[in-house]
Amino acid sequence: MPRTKNSVSSKKRRKKILKRAKGFRQGRSKLFKRAKEFSEKGLTYAFMHRRKKKRDFRRLWISRISAACKLNGISYNEFIYGIKKLGINLNRKMLADIAFNHPENFTLLVNQIKGKTG
Repeated sequence: MPRTKNSVSSKKRRKKILKRAKGFRQGRSKLFKRAKEFSEKGLTYAFMHRRKKKRDFRRLWISRISAACKLNGISYNEFIYGIKKLGINLNRKMLADIAFNHPENFTLLVNQIKGKTG
C-alpha cells in the first residue's frame, strides 16, 4: 500500500505551534521542537496562573478591607463577623471597592457594625 505524506496537515500542525510560540526568544519561536516544548510549558503556566490570580485578588481585597478597618478602629475579623451578624450580603470584592473608592460609606458601615455589636 502506498505511503501518504499528508503534508497539508503536517504544515498546519507546525504552523499552529509556531504561531503559539510567537514572541518567544531565539530558537523557542523558530525551531519547531523547541517551540512545541516551550509553548506547552507556557500553557501549563497559563493554567496555573488563572487559578493563582483568584487567590491573589482575594488577598488584595482582604488587605484593602483590613487597612480601612484599622483606620476606623476595628479589626478585620470583628468587621467580617459584624457583617455576617447583620446579614449584609456583600462579598470581599465589593467591600474592598467601597473601602478603596468610597471611604466615607465604609466608615458608615463600620459605625453601623460597632453600634450593633459593641
